Amino acid sequence: MAVPAFTAGASLLLLHVGLVANYPSGKVAESCQDMVPNHGHTSLLDPVHNISVSQTTFTSGDQIKVTLSGPAFKGFLLEARDAENLSGSPIGSFTLIDSQVSQLLTCEDTQGSAVSHTNPHKKTEIEVYWNVPKSAPNHVRFLVTVVEKYKIYWVKIPGPVISQPNAPPFSTPAATTAALSPTPPVSHLTQSFSASDCGKKKFCVRSPLACDPEKERACVFLSFTRDDQSVMVEMSGPSAGYLSFALSHDRWMGDDDAYLCVRDNQTVHVQPSRLTGRSHPVMESSDTLEDVAWRLEDGVMQCSFRRNITLPAVKNRFDLNTSYYIFLAAGAADDGRIYRHSQQPLITYEKHNVTGDPRDVGGSRSLLLLKAHGALMFVAWMTTVSIGVIVARFFKPVLSKPFFGEAIWFQVHRTLMVATSALTCMAFALPFIYRGGWSWRAGYHPFLGCVVLVLALLQPLLAVCRPPLHDHRRYLFNWTHWGLGTAARITAVAAMFLGMDLPGLNLPGPWKTYAMIGFVAWHVGVEILLEVHAYRLSRRVEILDDTRIQIIQSFTIAEAEGHAFKKAVLAIYVCGNVTFLIIFLSAINHL
Repeated sequence: MAVPAFTAGASLLLLHVGLVANYPSGKVAESCQDMVPNHGHTSLLDPVHNISVSQTTFTSGDQIKVTLSGPAFKGFLLEARDAENLSGSPIGSFTLIDSQVSQLLTCEDTQGSAVSHTNPHKKTEIEVYWNVPKSAPNHVRFLVTVVEKYKIYWVKIPGPVISQPNAPPFSTPAATTAALSPTPPVSHLTQSFSASDCGKKKFCVRSPLACDPEKERACVFLSFTRDDQSVMVEMSGPSAGYLSFALSHDRWMGDDDAYLCVRDNQTVHVQPSRLTGRSHPVMESSDTLEDVAWRLEDGVMQCSFRRNITLPAVKNRFDLNTSYYIFLAAGAADDGRIYRHSQQPLITYEKHNVTGDPRDVGGSRSLLLLKAHGALMFVAWMTTVSIGVIVARFFKPVLSKPFFGEAIWFQVHRTLMVATSALTCMAFALPFIYRGGWSWRAGYHPFLGCVVLVLALLQPLLAVCRPPLHDHRRYLFNWTHWGLGTAARITAVAAMFLGMDLPGLNLPGPWKTYAMIGFVAWHVGVEILLEVHAYRLSRRVEILDDTRIQIIQSFTIAEAEGHAFKKAVLAIYVCGNVTFLIIFLSAINHL
């Protein structure tokens, strides 16, 4: 409920890459046709694994034992196909022998037409049965894709050919294996990118705005330079894993054209990809990219490439002469595998055409609704509620004069508390509007927020039902009112601490934690000071009363001195409170 939204963000590249087709669980039906893992690397050509069969001839209804064996591997995808048309659909179906290590897949609407792994544990042998269909071709060949490690895999390893009795002799097709297209030649950049032409010759996206990658290591930089029918892309930023950008029709991840620069030891791979919802990107061929180059220096990754403005024959690549939102993200990578980014991606404020007039734009890592959510919660639970509590607890004698029929302290307290409840309700609704529902990625923050909202609404309802001042039940109201209010403030502070680190807002730097601790210490310190002062004042009056010397005059003087001190403390407290508020609101504004 408190600072940022219930979102883990409309984020770019929600990644967790596995093994075959990036799924360590073996749910790889999307790779049934080409049998190629979406790992973004080139497959090896010399297989070290073997397929063996229990018989070399078959008739309809037979069940043939198929064995995959070889050095330890983690993932696999096994199919049977027409030996004379290996690019065709899978043939027949399989029956499992050990469901702990293998599972059936449905390919091309045929249940059990392929077999894959169930986990990424190492294995050296897999055994299954292949069930011969009624309309089997004359010759069948088994094919398998085997993944040893993320970057080490073989695609469509050919197994033995089995044939129907009296079938004509089988002639081997020209090619029996398939592999990813080789990665285009890569060259090293010799110098850092420059921002001097941003807005003149280059369309640039920068964070912080107006930063220069030549001079500032922390500068996140993306530029597009049009050259006739192609565009030169430059991307730079601090990252030990990957940098990426995507072109999107909206501010949500899904059906987007993305490009990743992924560090792999001391080299960088530049890879186009397709984003489908909030899942890992589907790596695609790099054939559409030219003049690929990269540079690694002092923790900064830079990469560049050229691509045509339009690619009509290539699926999933957007035309660059249309306006899009631009996403920029970075994250961790290990051995070429990419993981979910730890920070909300930078998103441009509006759609842009990168091949149009050169511009120099910025973006935000938090959308306006999430900023408003955080700002309203800060105002409510750092300022209005804190001042309202202080006034009601310590300033009744100081602000006792009537104002519109009630004491000033009560009017101030009631106004600030009603404002707190109203601000909380408004802020509470914003994340739901943004997400369209509940977010399960925000940890305990939204649950604490719900508690705060309930307590914030109970307080004014309880106040409406409070007994008269001298009613014997009044003390029950007082303690309940104080208890619920204190619980709400403590829960709100806890929610703010958690919310500041959520991707939806994610205030930068460690200062935010120290600033929040400082605010809590400031408020508690002022309360302790006023408690001590109230105690000393009461003791002074008791002593004066006991001595019975100039009681009235001395009490009046003591009371006046106490009121002056409290007014000074209140003025200083409000100034300090507003200062903390401005610090946080300013940080939100600069996201």
